[in-house]
Order: sequence, then C-alpha cells, then structure tokens
Amino acid sequence: MPALQVIMYTSLMKVPVNEPVITKAAKKYVVDALESGWVSSAGPYIGKFEAAFAEYLGVKHAACVSSGTAALHVALLSIGIGEGDEVIVPDFTMIASVFAILYTGATPVFVDVEPDTYNINVALIEKKITRKTKAIMPVHIYGHSVDMDPLIVLAQKHGLAVIEDAAEAHGAIYKGSSTVTTGGKKCGAMGDIGCFSFYGNKIITTGEGGMVVTDNDALAERVRSLKDLAHSPERRFWHKEVGYNYRMTNLQAALGLGQLESIGEFLKHKEWMAAEYGKRLSGIAGIQLPVTKPYAHNVHWMYSILIDDDFPMTRDALRVALKEKGIDTRDFFPSSASQPVIRDLLGKGGTFPVSEHIADRGLYLPSGLALTQEQLEYVCDSLKKIHG
Repeated sequence: MPALQVIMYTSLMKVPVNEPVITKAAKKYVVDALESGWVSSAGPYIGKFEAAFAEYLGVKHAACVSSGTAALHVALLSIGIGEGDEVIVPDFTMIASVFAILYTGATPVFVDVEPDTYNINVALIEKKITRKTKAIMPVHIYGHSVDMDPLIVLAQKHGLAVIEDAAEAHGAIYKGSSTVTTGGKKCGAMGDIGCFSFYGNKIITTGEGGMVVTDNDALAERVRSLKDLAHSPERRFWHKEVGYNYRMTNLQAALGLGQLESIGEFLKHKEWMAAEYGKRLSGIAGIQLPVTKPYAHNVHWMYSILIDDDFPMTRDALRVALKEKGIDTRDFFPSSASQPVIRDLLGKGGTFPVSEHIADRGLYLPSGLALTQEQLEYVCDSLKKIHG
C-alpha cells in the first residue's frame, strides 16, 4: 500500500467514511495561484488542468466547470436536450444525475440496474425507448464501468446520444487493464460526451468542481459557451441565449492539477483497499461483497457491501453499531423514482425491484485515500465482532 500517515488512538478509533489526501504538488500549485493573484475563473491553471485531464483520458477536449452536476447540465444542453425530450437514466444513481435532466426541462426515464454491479441493466433499456427519447445517461456506479459496447450499439441503432456520468469513476477502464491494453477505454471517454465530479470525496478533488470531456469540436465549443454565461462570440457581454455561471476557479484547477499528477498512486491505494477488504471480509455470512466483471477495471471509489438476511441484524442496525465503534459509513442511494420530489413531478413511474432491494440493504465502508492499514483492520475486526 502507498505510504500514508498512520494515526494512533488511545481509545476508540475514529474512521471517517472518506478523507482526501492533498498532495505536496497540489499545495504548491494552490499557493502559486494565490500569489499570482489569479484566484477567480481566469488564470493559467485552468488550461493546464484541462489539457492534463484530456491527455489522461485520451480525448480532444476537456472543460472545467463548477461541479459534477453543472457538468451534466451543460453536457445535456450542448446536445440539445430540452422540454419534451426524454433521457434514459438508471434508477439507482446519485440524484444529481436526475436533477440535471430536470434542469433542461426534459423527463428522466428510469431503468432498473444489475444486481451485482448496480449499474444500468442494458438489456432493459430498449423497451423504455420512445419517439421522445433523445439520449441515454449511463452512470458508472462506485467506480465500476457500465457494459458500454452493447449500450453504444443500442444508442446508435435508435439515433440517441450517450452522456456518460463518470463522477465516481476517475481512472476506471472498460475492456482493458490499469495499463490500458488494446481496446481499453477510460470511463467518460466512450460516449458522445462525458462528465466528472471533483467533489471532496472523489479520487481527484478540487473541493467542488467538475469536468466535461468530448472528442466533438462543436460540443466542446457549446459547453465552453454555456458554462461561461453564453457571451456572443462577436461581442462580449452580448447574450443571445441563457448561459450559466458554471466556471471553475484557477485555485480549484491548481488543486486538481496537483492531484491528477498522483492519480496512479491514488488508484493503487484503491486497489490495495479493495483487495484487503475482500480478503478480510470474504466468507462472512450475510455480507455480499462487490464484484468486478471481466470487462471492467474497477477503481472502487467506494467499497460497497450488501447486508443479506443471513446477517444477524439489518443494514440500519449495523450502521448504528459501527457508528458506536467510531466507524462512519453511508447507505446506498435510494431509488430515484421513489424520491418525494420525483413522485411529485412525475408521479409513480413504475417499480424497480433491484434498485429498491440494494437501496434497502447497501452500505459502503470507509474508502477514502487516507484510509490506513490500521483503520481498515479495525473496520473488518469490528464487523466480525458484530456478526458474532
């Protein structure tokens, strides 16, 4: 495992669900940005971060924005999604994916997910396509790639755009290894346009922030205009359409660039974490561990488990028991279709048995980049003691 700070505790250990590691390079670049005076949305680190991120993904264009949600919003708008359109999205996802669709005036159409990867079930998509469908938004949940080849074939068959939500999948690879074998592609770089979040708990963080990536020149130009108040190209401060202030600051970009330089080390730490959890928790009755399909290089943004009936208590009771031992966890996302705001806006949009099942039973364990061997062992030992 990478060398990380180890904290000794005299009594109860405290283990946060996620804690970032801020690199020396990131701190250096942020100080440089501060001292330069370029602290807002202009400054050299914006371009440097965009260029470095595009190179890392192997795409032509990357555009910094203020959040992952903003990235999704302007990506949808750039493709022309608007009122009366439908966008297919997994029912099991962080609600920002759904809200971004609603921001455009379009309607999210939910599809149930796979019971093992928790990603959208591609086999269920086609029956949800109507004449109003304009796009599919696959979400690479918890760092595991969606099975993209059949999804893209389906999208092309029906003339639909593909907007990848790769907020949780920095460095995750489809049909390739961590060294990207022939044919392997990074998540976010396979659709018409891809979106990332750099929130504080992400593998690469800028505190708040996001990125839109694409190989399409016209889409990139559209994104850059929309996220910067849509100034008319022939006259600044002249606006022919509604734009948005979704700019990232030079300070955030400096932080992101410094973090990106260490992404290889970060991903190795995630691999170590997943291997250690898998080894120590394997065979405990009632705990379903995460899987990695043969087509995926999983970056394990969060180490997710399901609590089955064989476990001596419910998921909710386990969360409380772990909290009493100083271990912070998080429940899985609720079914999007079950959210009160979605039901108020769209009504009851059907049932999604897999999504609802995992939402009731899913828990993710401490998974941050600052997680130490001592902390991980404490989490696993605590789970075993609770199980009995």
